[in-house]
Amino acid sequence: MVRVMASGVFDIIHPGHIFYLKKARELGDELFVVIASDKTVERRKRKPIMRQEERAVVVGALKPVDSVIIGKDTGDIFETVREIKPDVVALGFDQAFDESELEREAKKHGLDLRVVRMPKMNGDSDATRKIIARILEVFEK
Repeated sequence: MVRVMASGVFDIIHPGHIFYLKKARELGDELFVVIASDKTVERRKRKPIMRQEERAVVVGALKPVDSVIIGKDTGDIFETVREIKPDVVALGFDQAFDESELEREAKKHGLDLRVVRMPKMNGDSDATRKIIARILEVFEK
């Protein structure tokens, strides 16, 4: 049984998220999704629109997803990886990790896994920031 792990913010679910999760699910038999905690989102991007628990409920209801976990706030990304024990980590096209470096670091933590970069979906609704910009455009008129 091949276990795949995907991760992200998943704030305002859009077709790009679905594309990412479907592609990630194709890499194995079960898909575990890590939802970035509210604190992590605020530290890295912006204040999330939906709380972490709400985002977890929405992602957990998606067909490709077998299990959802909210990421830790410890700053140690491998804490959650050790908990899930994936065979494959599916990175989103825009996630700021180097695949080879992540595999090397995982080995240092006793994890033998493969890291795969998922392709980008092209479209008008493939990023939360694009959707937010469109919402603002519509409601500012």
